[in-house]
Amino acid sequence: MKRFLIVTFVLALALTACASQTQDSAAPVLKVSDGNVEKTYTVDDLKALAESQADFKGVTYVGVQLTALLEDAGIDSSALTVVKAVASDGFTANYESALYSREDTLVAYATVDGPLGEEDGSFRMVLPDQEGKLNPRNVVEIIAIP
Repeated sequence: MKRFLIVTFVLALALTACASQTQDSAAPVLKVSDGNVEKTYTVDDLKALAESQADFKGVTYVGVQLTALLEDAGIDSSALTVVKAVASDGFTANYESALYSREDTLVAYATVDGPLGEEDGSFRMVLPDQEGKLNPRNVVEIIAIP
């Protein structure tokens, strides 16, 4: 009987550990890297940073300034030549300093009306007054290039 209880307890612990790992891996993440530093963020992680807003095509987006995100990841944005946003489908958009350092360049995680729509994914770039291809949806990675 004692052996049965021990085996049951160990099995319950193993199942609990597996369940929590599955739950954590299901949360969408954004990877930020520069070749030396790599950090991942969830929507909740971005919400914990300073919030900013920017308008694009009549929608007000809520997110984090790109330079603030880079700084939080330990990346010096003043030492970069290009920042690349990578979407889940492989599409990339490259931003030179004049674009990535703007105060209204955001990594958005919501709109003022609520979460991003399904077509936007969990994260999207927002660069007001720029053409659509510079505002990719479903962003999964930000790569800083010195």
